[in-house]
Parts: sequence; C-alpha cells; structure tokens
Amino acid sequence: MRKAQKQQAETLLNQMEEAHDQIKEYLEKGNIPMALELLEECQTGGFTLGTLIEKTEGEKNPVIALLEEYCELIYQIYEELSADSSKVNTNKRYKLLRQKLIKIENGFRENVALRTEAVFLPYKASMWDSLESVWKAADEDETCDAYVIPIPYFDKNSDGSFREMHYEADQYPQYVPITRYDAFDLEAHHPDMIFIHNPYDDMNLVTSVHPFFFSGNLKKFTDKLVYIPYFVLGELKASEDARIEGMKHFCTVPGVYNADQVIVQSEDMRQVYIKVLMEASNDCSDAARRYWENKILGLGSPKFDKVAATKREELNIPKEWLRIIRRPDRSFKKIILYNTSIAGLLAHNEKMLTKMEYVFCIFRENQNEASLLWRPHPLIESTLISMRPQLWEAYAAIRSQYLTEGWGIYDDSADLDRAIVLSDAYYGDHSSIVQLYQQTGKPIMIQNVEITEFD
Repeated sequence: MRKAQKQQAETLLNQMEEAHDQIKEYLEKGNIPMALELLEECQTGGFTLGTLIEKTEGEKNPVIALLEEYCELIYQIYEELSADSSKVNTNKRYKLLRQKLIKIENGFRENVALRTEAVFLPYKASMWDSLESVWKAADEDETCDAYVIPIPYFDKNSDGSFREMHYEADQYPQYVPITRYDAFDLEAHHPDMIFIHNPYDDMNLVTSVHPFFFSGNLKKFTDKLVYIPYFVLGELKASEDARIEGMKHFCTVPGVYNADQVIVQSEDMRQVYIKVLMEASNDCSDAARRYWENKILGLGSPKFDKVAATKREELNIPKEWLRIIRRPDRSFKKIILYNTSIAGLLAHNEKMLTKMEYVFCIFRENQNEASLLWRPHPLIESTLISMRPQLWEAYAAIRSQYLTEGWGIYDDSADLDRAIVLSDAYYGDHSSIVQLYQQTGKPIMIQNVEITEFD
C-alpha cells in the first residue's frame, strides 16, 4: 500500500474509533437517531477500508475478513437499536465494537506493508548509466515498485522550435523493463519519487524533452523529485574559484532549483554546488546554507557504479567489431577509444574536422596494430544542425567515409560502458568520459587540435 493510501486508511480507522465514543455518548443520552446515523457511517467506513485494502493488497488479506466481521456487528447493533433500544446494553456493545476495531488495527499493522513507488524518467538511452544503479537498488527492494519510463525528446531549430522527435525505448538493456510514457498516468500514481537526469527544461539550445516532463511540471506529481546529473565533471574544490567559473552553469539550471534532492559525484563537488548556489541567490546566510546542504548530496555518480560493474569478459561484442579488433590468430589488437565532443567542435570548428581527418589517417595506416573505436557525442548531429549548420555537411562527409572504409569501429550505441571497458586506452577531447575512464586506471591521452600532419 502506498503512503497516501495508508494515510487514508489510518484516517478512516481514527474516524471510526472517534465515532464509537460518540455513539456511546448518544446512547447514554437516549439520542437513538444520531447513534444510528453514526453506525451507518462506521459501516460505510468499513466498506471503504475493505475496498482499499482489497485493491492494494488483494482479497485474501486477513484484514478484510476482520472488516467483514466488524460490519456484521455494526448491522446487528443497528437492527437491535431500531427494534427496541431499551434492551441494548450500551457498555457491552461499545466494548464489542472497540474489540473488533482493535483487531482490525493490529491486523492492519501486521498485514499491510508500506510500499514505495519510484519512477525513472531517462530521455537518452546513452545516459541511462546515470540512473541505472539507483534503479537497480529500487528494483531489488521488495517494498518498492520501480518504473523505468523513457520519455520523448526533440531536436531544436536555431529559433528554438521543435524539429524531429526521438523515443529511444528500444535501446535500453534487455534486463530493464520499460513502461511507455503514454501508458503511465503520473497524476493518478503520484509516485513517491521521480528521478531525472535532464535538468535543462527549456534552456537547452539543441534538444528538449517534451515540456510535460520539464522539472518545473514534474514537481506537481511526486513527493520527491530527485535530479542526478547525466555527466561527471573534473573534480575540484570550493576554493578553486577560477575553475569553478567554467562549470557554475551546471549548478544553476532549472532541475537543480526544482528538485527536492540533487545527487552529485562527490563531497567536494557538493561543496562547489552549495557555494555557487548561495552566490547565485545572493544569500549567504546560515539558513540558506542549511537549505542547500540538505538538498545537495555528494553520494557519488551512478555512472561510476556502472563502469565498475561492467566486466570485459561479459561484454556482448558485435561480430563486426570482432572482425576489426582481432588479428588472424584471434588475439586482440590494442583498442583505442576515440571520443569527439560537442565542445571541441563548437570551439574549433573546421580545425577540429581537420584534426579528425588526421587521426583517422594515422589509425587507418596502422590498423594492423591498433583498432580505433570512434564514439562521437550522441548529440553532435543535432548540435551542428542547430548551431553550426555550415559544418554539418563536412562532418557528415567525414563520418560517411569512415563508415564506408570499414577499418574502424563506429559506436553510436547507448552503451558507453562497453566502449570504456573494451578499450585499452582513451584518446580524444577532454570531456566527462575522461572522469569515467580514470576509474579504469588505463592510459588517457587528450588530443591537441593544433597538431596535424596537414599543417
């Protein structure tokens, strides 16, 4: 039984107990009509409570039988009072009612468990790792009903209007049961907790979840809205003002303000968030600090959990990948994860495209020794079309050539962790993937866009 339903049941039990005292008082004063009216209300309360328990706990719950006995006693007393009230022993009937209700209350405590409902609303399947370990814990809790409900999102035009809609429910791991967003009534369910990883609402220039799922609206449908960032950042301390300046925009997004709880990657990052948010609100009082300290929790990112839990020997490696990464003797070549970021393209434009061509040339010439696993940021296409349309055609041509030649791996799947665990080293832009890759202890090399053979 959900929290709100259990509160409703407890309220009914309290009202029935109070009604018993009032019935006793009416009988002692000879006010039979009012006593009969209250008995009817107790009967209705018993039926209502029984229906609620049957709906949430099943018709075999022991409390239902106790409620049936209670309603039968109410009926008997009502009939006795209606026939000849002078023959009714008030104290005896009051005691019987009280005994029945005590049995119901005890049975309710012993046989009706409080259940929690947790809803997870990812939008991009490739970002599911930011919620997965939390979902697993909820799913394994026998007192919790956990729902994974991927939500649609849209590419945006440069004027902010919506373009193409995406719905990636078919890209999640097979072990994750999916509920369709249009088959789950958030208002009717009113889950105890809703978890999100998209904090931007209408502030993202490239993509947007459906406005119904903006954090400002979701608050209406839950007791606790929890935001967990889809990214991890380079660790820093609250004293590093210069570095904080470059990341504070991550802290002041709608999801942070609207959430009841924000879970960040570390205690140091928690202190950074608290500092930025206090400064942004221009309130550095003790009360403000307590508010943000209670709201921001440095419990760690589920993305770290996912990397740690993924084992190379358990990976599902596509046959096409095996063709590229295996030598004739079936041993593996060195596999280099090549990551190209949105930030790199937006910062360097055509120069970044030249750098990519250079990288592909080097690895193509050395494909017998090492395999390149190229994993571009999943929103590069949407970003370029929206913000750098003049780059999109050239980028698409480079990508098309890479795919056509077939000597390297192109990974646009939702499974980032497979690429991290399978590869032997990281090469590419300085992005949040670097923070995850550090957990593996494998080499990390950051590309310098200024260095190309074509200069």
